Amino acid sequence: MNDITIPSPDAAPAPAEKPAAYRVLARKYRPKDFSDLMVGQEPMVRTLTNAFETGRIAQAYMLTGVRGVGKTTTARILARALNYKTDEIDKPTIDLRTPGEHCQAIMEGRHVDVIEMDAASHTGIDDIREIIEQVRYRPVSARYKVYIIDEVHMLSTQAFNGLLKTLEEPPEHVKFIFATTEIRKVPITVLSRCQRFDLRRIAATDLVGLFSTILGKEGITAQAEALAMIARAAEGSARDGLSLLDQAIAHGGGIVEADAVRSMLGLADRARIVDLFGHVVRGDVKAALEEFAWQYEAGASPAVVLTDLADFTHLVTKLKFSAEAANDQSLSEVERVRGAEFSAAVAVSTLSRIWQMLLKGIPETENAARPAGAAEMVLIRLTHAAHLPSPEDAARRLLEMSGSDAGRPAPRGPAPGNGGGNGTTSSVASQGQSSIQARAGEPVMPSRMTANGAAMLRAVPEAELPTVQERGQVDIKPEPAPAEPVVPLRSVADIVDLCQKNRDILLKTLVRNFVRLVRLEPGRLEFNIPDDAPKTLVTDLQRRLEEWTGIRWMVTVSREPGQPTMVETEAAAKEQRFNDARQDPDVAAILARFPGSKMVDVRIKVSEIELDETPEVAAVAESDEGDILPGDDIEH
Repeated sequence: MNDITIPSPDAAPAPAEKPAAYRVLARKYRPKDFSDLMVGQEPMVRTLTNAFETGRIAQAYMLTGVRGVGKTTTARILARALNYKTDEIDKPTIDLRTPGEHCQAIMEGRHVDVIEMDAASHTGIDDIREIIEQVRYRPVSARYKVYIIDEVHMLSTQAFNGLLKTLEEPPEHVKFIFATTEIRKVPITVLSRCQRFDLRRIAATDLVGLFSTILGKEGITAQAEALAMIARAAEGSARDGLSLLDQAIAHGGGIVEADAVRSMLGLADRARIVDLFGHVVRGDVKAALEEFAWQYEAGASPAVVLTDLADFTHLVTKLKFSAEAANDQSLSEVERVRGAEFSAAVAVSTLSRIWQMLLKGIPETENAARPAGAAEMVLIRLTHAAHLPSPEDAARRLLEMSGSDAGRPAPRGPAPGNGGGNGTTSSVASQGQSSIQARAGEPVMPSRMTANGAAMLRAVPEAELPTVQERGQVDIKPEPAPAEPVVPLRSVADIVDLCQKNRDILLKTLVRNFVRLVRLEPGRLEFNIPDDAPKTLVTDLQRRLEEWTGIRWMVTVSREPGQPTMVETEAAAKEQRFNDARQDPDVAAILARFPGSKMVDVRIKVSEIELDETPEVAAVAESDEGDILPGDDIEH
């Protein structure tokens, strides 16, 4: 008979069961099959599905992507699909809804035939030799022996070389799955032996949907704006997003609120970022600095404020060309509505300038000893440059001013679009000078800019000047004077004449000696040059043509032979004249009469009435009869 022990009433109670250890959301909700991977990775899932259905299973796979997109998880799911086995199914398959014999052990990383290795801590050739020796043996219980090598780019060069032969011709029972975040560091010889899958960043919209599903299972309430903040901060990484979501749940005491997330991430209010953008594009420095000071005092990081400002600038630019960008669920209503308004009102050149200045200002702020001060200086630069003309507009205005009538006074008042900055100083100074001289009864000396940017003054008779009342009420603009006509260029000779007219003797000599014309059109010059030509000939010629003609030129070097140079043409013409002169009977008789004489020049006389067909021949005689000099009359 068995003894039964009855505990006394005074005995201590049995210890309660230990609560299960908390598992973070990134591990608890890690995908288990390919249906979970459909979030953002549809192309890869479709390719693997078709390959498994047709039996076209590769011997090695390369998974690449940024951190947290699911490379290691995908490798485990792929190993599970390769070794899937149930009572009804015993073949590789993508349909993993029913757990198989090996599924649980593979997903937990403890299966004997699925070997996971971290290449960051096993980088040498000895670790690869161990794999090479083990691949000869068949798997213990599974269908395939699968080697999962994470961060494979960390392997040494010797390790990669040792793996090549086995990777190209592995045994039928061995499969390799590699994962890396630095695909460029993997040798091309390894990549050529693998099927590569690029795991894409997960869109913010998909991340918001994933967070909502997980919070529903956890029974936690969250604000949509808070989830959008976390999705943006995750930058396409599901693991990063779930880690931030875990932190937000703990920070908010079980409730995910926008203010708590903003405080946790050091973010600024998105509505206030939109207000800051509005102050910047209007050029209101004071309001922009006050808005930044409010956000900084509220806990926003200066670099994060500028980054959010750059993100909103990018959004406004996208909305300018694609209205569908407003459908992003991670955007707030304020960003959608006001972003569309700004996209219709702000020029692309202004948005591009703001974007470029922010790209330069953000790292300056991050590395500065005083981040807040650095961010304020960036905002001051942004607001000051908001209304400056683009380089194209400035160049066009300069050309218009250089071609305007010098006899008319320059326009009074600030130039449109410089926002009241320092750009108005010259205009105000000219106004003051004009008014003083008008009171003194002297002619005004209006200024204008020449093509090279130098100031130019010219006296104007008082009769041509507007009255004081007109100057106060009318914005006088210069009327462009007709430009000096430029002779159209039809040949290399025209270019040489243009060089001679502008007294550029060096360029004239280079054009005559080296330019073999292929094609010449208005604004386009194409020619061939010999190897010994100066390297700067093309750029110098293009710059001079644009300066002299006032139009834009495209000067290129062609592989076609082109026409002879002017020097070559003149030499050929001279030789032809000499040949014609030698065939003249009188010239031949003279050369025969004076042994040792030779022709040194042949000139064609052109009279006002007719062209004398008989050439004048200058001959030099080296005989006892005496020298015949050029220009002497020769008797026949």
